[in-house]
Amino acid sequence: MRLRSKAREIALHLLYQIEISKKDREEAFRSYLENEPQKQEVIDFSRTLVMGVSDNAAHIDALIKKYVRNWEIDRMAIVDRNILRIACLELLFLDDIPPKVSINEAIELAKRFGDVDSSRFVNGVLDKIYRMESKKNEDKDANVQSNEPSS
Repeated sequence: MRLRSKAREIALHLLYQIEISKKDREEAFRSYLENEPQKQEVIDFSRTLVMGVSDNAAHIDALIKKYVRNWEIDRMAIVDRNILRIACLELLFLDDIPPKVSINEAIELAKRFGDVDSSRFVNGVLDKIYRMESKKNEDKDANVQSNEPSS
């Protein structure tokens, strides 16, 4: 398994554990790494994901809510909800990861850890978010460029 894929898997486990047990993030990390030592690169990226999701939860959850129909985020399966959160963090805040990679990795996590319909659900939501939010960003960039004085 690739290192970043492993880090995403660990982040999913940790976010699930934190949500269920109400453990502190650092305590959850320490406990996990005592039982499952990892390469530093895996630890660093999983920490980026967990901390990023935790620190930006309100913004990420608001974005997810905007693109799911007939679903309350609190009623989603915990695994699906946290997979969406990880992928949204990557799409919104981690520019070094191509969006298609983030979406494909999320779908793979959903296949491995979700239920029968999780991968289709995750794919549908992330595809909408990617298409709509990247279009908004392109429109903003075009407006900024067209308003810049030419030299």
